[in-house]
Amino acid sequence: MSTSVVPVSVKGVMPTVNGCAIFLGNDEKTFVITVDHSVGNAISMALNGVKKERPLTHDLISSMLMGLEAKATRVVINDERESTFYARIFLEMKNEIATKIIELDARPSDSIALSLQNSCPIFVARKVFDKVDDMTQILERVLKEQNEDSE
Repeated sequence: MSTSVVPVSVKGVMPTVNGCAIFLGNDEKTFVITVDHSVGNAISMALNGVKKERPLTHDLISSMLMGLEAKATRVVINDERESTFYARIFLEMKNEIATKIIELDARPSDSIALSLQNSCPIFVARKVFDKVDDMTQILERVLKEQNEDSE
């Protein structure tokens, strides 16, 4: 993989008035993607290993991939325009003859949920990572307040 992408992980999921704030980042920077409540909950459940009574959409997709002997190999948040983020999911299918790699356009929220369920890495295009605001201090402050409230 070229150096034009930066590895990130989910550092936090916070409910907001309009959905959920997903904090993504690494040691260099943390940024936020706002997603709707349902996908925010799916991401939170995947992060916390919550078992569900019935499969959600992302669970269904993961089961379908497994049934097709395909796997998600990585997610790349590749663009941001007017505060809307774009992503690509990379799938790999192997058989006795060849390996097929498929690249799919997807919402970052769905991509993040699938990556967590399938333990595949999340990357951000360097051009996107350099452009977004650093929210590290805000995340640290919110986590500190949550810890103080729980004591």
